Amino acid sequence: MRTSFLILAGFISSFMLAGAGTKTYQTCKKGTEQSADTTERQRKDVQEHSVIDEVVWVVGDEAILKSDIEMMRMQAAMEGHNWGGDPDCAIPEQIAVQKLFLNQSAIDSVDISDADVYQDVEAQINHWIQLTGSKEKLEEYRGQSITEMRKSMFDDFKNRKLVQRMRERLVADINVSPAEVRRFFKDLPEDSIPFVPTEVEVAIITNTPKIPIEEINRVKDELRDYTDRINSGSISFSTLARLYSEDPGTARLGGELDYTGRGLLDPAFAAVAFNLTDPNKISKIVESEFGYHIIQLVDRRGDKVKVRHILRKPKVSGEEIEKTMTRLDSIVNDVRTEKFTFEEAATYLSDDKDTRNSRGLMSNLTEMGRTSKFRMQDLPQEIAQMVGSMQVGEISKPFQMINSQGKTVCAVVKLKNRIEGHRATITDDFNILKDVVMNKRRNDFLHEWVKEKLKTTYVRISDSYKNCNFEYEGWIK
Repeated sequence: MRTSFLILAGFISSFMLAGAGTKTYQTCKKGTEQSADTTERQRKDVQEHSVIDEVVWVVGDEAILKSDIEMMRMQAAMEGHNWGGDPDCAIPEQIAVQKLFLNQSAIDSVDISDADVYQDVEAQINHWIQLTGSKEKLEEYRGQSITEMRKSMFDDFKNRKLVQRMRERLVADINVSPAEVRRFFKDLPEDSIPFVPTEVEVAIITNTPKIPIEEINRVKDELRDYTDRINSGSISFSTLARLYSEDPGTARLGGELDYTGRGLLDPAFAAVAFNLTDPNKISKIVESEFGYHIIQLVDRRGDKVKVRHILRKPKVSGEEIEKTMTRLDSIVNDVRTEKFTFEEAATYLSDDKDTRNSRGLMSNLTEMGRTSKFRMQDLPQEIAQMVGSMQVGEISKPFQMINSQGKTVCAVVKLKNRIEGHRATITDDFNILKDVVMNKRRNDFLHEWVKEKLKTTYVRISDSYKNCNFEYEGWIK
């Protein structure tokens, strides 16, 4: 978890404007001029109401506009963020700090791919939809369509990622030893020691509903039709991907996957993608774990390939889901009557290849590596709802969920272990405590970096901000 101003980077305006200076509406009076006896108060009122935006800070050669601050304030309100101080001072300072890192990223030639940026934009929009309740309510709240939001947010989200990458580069060599961790927490008051939330270990059995051959053929016929239309020149691959691909991560990009190594792709998909040589040719239909694809080569660089694809997924019928749920119910009954154990069923009867070799035990990939422990918010939503009220050793009733490949599956889970929330200890939670010390050292380093950077950076602040109690010294020269 990043702290301080990096958290606030998430609120940076999606509408930052380029340019500088005060913008005003142009007003005129046909055939006359303003009379000489206009009062000073009237002139001030006219000026106040005519200004629609103005530069309030300048950091280096980057301007911060009043609209940037207001938009950041609005987005923070959507998230329920509490500034813990005067937002009129805290917001522009946080934006200004980002400008310092952004400037350094340009000096160091840090780069971010468009695909990574669009992924973050989509995640933010989906989060806002959850907060507001629907796409329509979000569009009404922001006064933009979803498409307009994507376009307007791109540059600022790219800047956010550049800032993040720059920060990571600056602190990449910072580390802490076990002795430093022990010293840090030795005399720390108990209420200052991190609280470790409840964690669970879960085993799972999944069965995939059967898809009739007629449904598979329907999907293949669609993909053949797309290929014919592309080859005839009546429509482009990119357009069809935007309209029909069921891969949300690439559909909005015209189906495009950025340069990717073979090991990161589904094996069946990679086998075809890396054999393509002609950008004008469309691949045969490819079946992967995710569904059925057609692929078009864009470019190849060494051991990485850049392609477009269209994904279509056969639909699962309610009847087949019901049959699969009944089959899982029967497996659970056999476990309860001790015909075999849950772990044996997970090994031999589950469709989940990721857990079969671990006797059904789910694995959680974290920054510290793989672990069998999950916080509730890290579990798939459907599983978290099940295990939240279960006792250790209990098996759930069958339920329906979407797996990591985006497919509909039916599942049952067993709660293997629950570790209740507690204050972290060196013996049981060393990695958590190490992260606390590491983050403090990194944040201290970045704080000092900002202070030093300010000494050599041109800054100009409007008079109305000069009485602020800022986190960093050096804004006011």
